[in-house]
Amino acid sequence: MPHERVKTLVIGGGQAGLVMSHMLRQRGCPHLVLERHRVAERWRTERWDGLRFQFPNWSVRLPDFPFPHADPDGFATARDISDFIDAYAEFVAPPIRCGVPVTALRRGADGDGFIAETPQGSIEAANVVVATGPYQRPVIPDLLRDEAALFQVHASAYRNPGQLPPGAVLVVGSGASGAQITEELFRAGRRVYLSVGRHRRLPRRYRGRDLIWWLVAMGLDQTPTEQRGPDRSLPLITGAFGGNTIDFRQFAALGVTLLGRMQAVRQGTLDFAPDLAENLAYGDASYAGFLELMDAHVERRGLKMPEDAAARAALPDPHCLTEPILRLDPRAAGIAAVVWATGYDFDFGWIDIPVLDARGGPIHRSGVTAIPGLYFLGLQWLSRPTSSLLSGVGDDAAYLADHIAARG
Repeated sequence: MPHERVKTLVIGGGQAGLVMSHMLRQRGCPHLVLERHRVAERWRTERWDGLRFQFPNWSVRLPDFPFPHADPDGFATARDISDFIDAYAEFVAPPIRCGVPVTALRRGADGDGFIAETPQGSIEAANVVVATGPYQRPVIPDLLRDEAALFQVHASAYRNPGQLPPGAVLVVGSGASGAQITEELFRAGRRVYLSVGRHRRLPRRYRGRDLIWWLVAMGLDQTPTEQRGPDRSLPLITGAFGGNTIDFRQFAALGVTLLGRMQAVRQGTLDFAPDLAENLAYGDASYAGFLELMDAHVERRGLKMPEDAAARAALPDPHCLTEPILRLDPRAAGIAAVVWATGYDFDFGWIDIPVLDARGGPIHRSGVTAIPGLYFLGLQWLSRPTSSLLSGVGDDAAYLADHIAARG
């Protein structure tokens, strides 16, 4: 028998869980929030020291709670964001229990409601909102599992250049984390090799406005999931070092050696796919296409905005592109460390309910599953591009709270 009963159980006490609690309280819906560690735990322990948020301060917000800042066009540190979420928790004052992980979730004995198992006992709930965030299980390919001599760390556990042993560094992964860590390393004087995959790079600023302003102005931040294109890669932008447009050719000009996608290891030698030129061209095409989209918006709306010819300036192809390295001996190259900026995967193995697809991801529509009373919140593209962001999770939470309130 469950030792406790609640109307709605929210699993996860990060930004999504806190916003969900806020929305439920506004609708008079009783609930309980469980957090396995501390509020904003990942912002505290899974971010590197020099990380800068990708979104300008003026765009950062949570429902009914503005982000305090002195520079609207600046970019917050990880500590700034964790402090902001802490302050939001004080504002919301949720019924939360920290240090209580949910180890299993199943349907109730009669097929109605849910049972959540925790080390402190089981909890029965009529509704459950899974709000455990989009970054759950770090993905580390096993390509170098036998290379004990190489120091290896996932981006979630990377802290700063001094954490790594002396020598060159191989960064695998060219998303936002990989690009920002690469820049930090070469600015610290490290020799850096960067394995570049397919990516969508976008301008940090154009015609006097930040990218986020453009996304809102053109309504792209509200694109429904159903209209999402086939490219599932995240936009490649950064707030580091003042926030500049990422151009891997510029990285190469500063001394970074670009490589294609890492695909195999044979007798200690690393093999890279001959796709570097293709991957850079893909990023360039997405960048150029977005410039055209913004220009069309300016013309269509008759906006008075300055021209920005510098945004189209192209750097020459570096030697590592014209003569790509397909095989690399890390010892000969002096590589002493590998940073895996290879992203995350779902970790919903504790959910014993038929609501996951073959990849382990939740099956839902805007967070509502086919199982009455079971919801997901805070995942990428839950309903729109901003669903996993501080600025967008509130809309999804309000929708789910309305759904839960209507269930009575």
